[in-house]
Amino acid sequence: MTMDTAPVETAVDETLKALASPVRRRILAALKEPEKHFAGQEHPLSLGVCAGQIGGTCGLSQSTVSGHLAILQQAGLISGRRIGQWVFYTRNEAAIGTFLRAMSAEL
Repeated sequence: MTMDTAPVETAVDETLKALASPVRRRILAALKEPEKHFAGQEHPLSLGVCAGQIGGTCGLSQSTVSGHLAILQQAGLISGRRIGQWVFYTRNEAAIGTFLRAMSAEL
């Protein structure tokens, strides 16, 4: 590893760790098509998907879902935006694309 590739490899490693969980992969997949998976959300989906809605589709406790969302956010795969008492999440398509290109080049 050279100094030039160290940040990319670190990002890839963090992303791989985040994607190791099937629950986190399901969350990312659902966020890809919010209209299909979260149509019942009161707030416009253009804001993102409320953490409570994500938890409802996973069948897990809110604290468990919050932990998964934090890991995805730390890896840069999703972005959270607080509006009032709610946090809305969206996929970070640029980061996902960068990861996929890095994996394609590496493998």
